[in-house]
Amino acid sequence: MKNIITLLALVFFTATMTAQIDRSKQPQAGPAPKINLSEPNTFQLKNGLKVMVVENHKLPRVRIQLDIDNPPIAEGNKAGVSSLLSSLLGNGTKNISKDAYNEEVDFMGARISFGSQSAFASSLSKYFPRIIELMADAAINPNFTQEEFDKEKAKIITGLKSAEKDASTIAANVQAALAYGKGHPYGEMTTEETVNNVTLADVEEFYRSYFVPANAYLIVVGDIEFKEAKKLITEAFTPWTKAVPPSFSYSEPKDVQYTQINFVDVPNAVQSQVVVENLVDLKKKDEDYLAALIANQILGGGGEGRLFLNLREDKGYTYGSYSSLGSNKNSKSRFIAEAQVRNQVTDSSVVEILKEIERIRKEPITKEELDNTKAKYAGRFVMALENPETVAAYALNVEKEGLPKDFYETYLERINAITIEEVQAAANKYFSIDNARIVVVGKGSDVLENLEKVSFNGKTVPVRYFDKNANKVEKPNYEVTIPEGVDANAIIEKYVAAIGGKQALENVASYALVAEAEMQGMKLELEMKKTANNQFMQDVKVMGNSMSKQVLDGNKGYMTMQGQRKDLTEDEVNKIKEESAPFPELNYLAAGGLTLEGVEVVNGKKAYKIKVTDNKTVYYDLETGLKIQEVNVQEMQGQQISQTLILDDYKEVSGVKFPFKMSQSMGPQKFDFIVKEIKVNEGVTPADFE
Repeated sequence: MKNIITLLALVFFTATMTAQIDRSKQPQAGPAPKINLSEPNTFQLKNGLKVMVVENHKLPRVRIQLDIDNPPIAEGNKAGVSSLLSSLLGNGTKNISKDAYNEEVDFMGARISFGSQSAFASSLSKYFPRIIELMADAAINPNFTQEEFDKEKAKIITGLKSAEKDASTIAANVQAALAYGKGHPYGEMTTEETVNNVTLADVEEFYRSYFVPANAYLIVVGDIEFKEAKKLITEAFTPWTKAVPPSFSYSEPKDVQYTQINFVDVPNAVQSQVVVENLVDLKKKDEDYLAALIANQILGGGGEGRLFLNLREDKGYTYGSYSSLGSNKNSKSRFIAEAQVRNQVTDSSVVEILKEIERIRKEPITKEELDNTKAKYAGRFVMALENPETVAAYALNVEKEGLPKDFYETYLERINAITIEEVQAAANKYFSIDNARIVVVGKGSDVLENLEKVSFNGKTVPVRYFDKNANKVEKPNYEVTIPEGVDANAIIEKYVAAIGGKQALENVASYALVAEAEMQGMKLELEMKKTANNQFMQDVKVMGNSMSKQVLDGNKGYMTMQGQRKDLTEDEVNKIKEESAPFPELNYLAAGGLTLEGVEVVNGKKAYKIKVTDNKTVYYDLETGLKIQEVNVQEMQGQQISQTLILDDYKEVSGVKFPFKMSQSMGPQKFDFIVKEIKVNEGVTPADFE
């Protein structure tokens, strides 16, 4: 009976409590969970190397990370020496040839890689004894040879040459150089000239000076016993010579005295790179560090950020706009708000980014924004704890950054305690609109006129001009006098003559083209066929599978996209007909109606700009007469999207010159198609257009 009475009392109590719950209100969040981080086992070798071992026996794998925590290193007129060191480390050792070294690593299914101040390895735990030997051998006994040095140097120079006209690369280099100064380690620029200054002896000296154990940490995570790890690591790394890297000083970077636009003209840019930046003195151990992270996340940390919602979702200026906030124990770092935008809205984008920075400084954020951002950080933090590498990374941060021992144990508690007022104070402290440097890299002939009219808070924002090496230059001059007697038809006639002459072009009844490009490591293949009878076929394949195909038989056609077929409308048929001829310029001459709009610089060459239709503009080199660029504007999802085709490397086939390099840009994507084969008056059949 007692048990029955107790049960009835429990049921009555439970029912009463349920009745008292107001389910229309969201329950209050409970206290932040207590985080218990197990500390890694540690020891230190006599040469200064500090070792952290985190045992995790869930999987039979082990990861090894070597981190040399040196202050920033200035390379000066030999910028690139650290990149060369990265390339040469790990290419065998003085004891093992490069081929034998790589074969052994591959046989074990392992991975070993090096940076100029780091190394990484991973393998099955049963191979740990050998992997730690190989890693230590490559780190302590590198085999630097002149042959490998020359190869890696050539690779770096090739990479620099291929990127010298890339707007994104130019923007990244110039932003850092202007923010820090080119004499600062974070601002110096690697160029072909500085790389050519580097010798093998310089690489060896850099290695001896800076690849040393004094500030080095070795982190081991995985299925390994601490006692065994300590024994193997001590044996492998004790021979590493004890040394302290030399120290040097550099000037302290400073923000500009007033907000200004720093413009770099890149004539071939299809979009503008816009960055608003200022220097910040922020370290992980600062009391307002977490509040500053919250402020940045709300402003531009992702798809929910204000910048993204404004410039993409509301205005449609860009595919995305974001911000970042750096921290650095050795030097000032940067706050950056950025976007890649269409040329037509470059000036408007600058203003909108400034508005969002000002708004988060002057107006308190909402409670909903704060709560959502806290939840996001808490979720990321808790999920990261499931990864054993996290324990080692947090322990390393505590050591390197001089953080309190309980920095991560109290992380959630301190995140939850951040107030709206603290976020606003952090935004005011670290985001500047009074001393902001606005770096714009883009096509000056399209954007500069409006950019010079940008005003903010009633003041015109002055524009200063720089080249791609961050040197001050005069304002670009786009005024070019068109020679007397030159009109659109004369330019088209010169082009026709330049590629073979009217008779040779009219003799081309058809041609077939095959070209290749790369997209994120995958091969793109372009197959195109045209005839003089308005027949057209274009097929773009990814890894051999058709991704997009257009076919016109002369009167009707279709397109397929990832297997889905759609018949062409009458309007679409007419548009493709305009381009289906082997040489559309012959049709331009017959139809007339072309407009010569002036002269612009395209890829460093002066070119005539001819308007063919409201949506198509073509550029012809002043000197050679060759067609070097086409720009087509299309409407997609209510937005005007510009597609740019850059033509280069003309070669003769059957008496007619064709471009063998075609660079297609659409939005932020760019594909360099290299022509592999062109057949004139062969390789085309009626079946191609069915």
